[in-house]
Amino acid sequence: MLYREALGAALRTRRLEQGRTLQDVALAAAVSTPYLSEIERGRKDASSEVVVTIADALRTGLDTLMFDIADRFDAATTPALLEPPLTDAPLAEATVTLLRPPADPQLLAA
Repeated sequence: MLYREALGAALRTRRLEQGRTLQDVALAAAVSTPYLSEIERGRKDASSEVVVTIADALRTGLDTLMFDIADRFDAATTPALLEPPLTDAPLAEATVTLLRPPADPQLLAA
């Protein structure tokens, strides 16, 4: 996930929670509606000044917005770390067998 994607998702979530339109927020932030749409879709990078004006238009603190973005990064990386264990016993055994190094016959003889 890119920063601009997380930012866009956070902004869109806030806007939709408030029941506001793109046009309403764009007008309040003094940016064009297409530009805000591109930011929300993660296709455009917004300068820090533009992010502040959009956050102000959404009546949300920049700190709250940044914490939301950080949570989105955590959520994007956590599922890979929490994959469920293999439940198919033959497949799990085959995986273990493949990962186990072959036995050295000289060590077994000793």
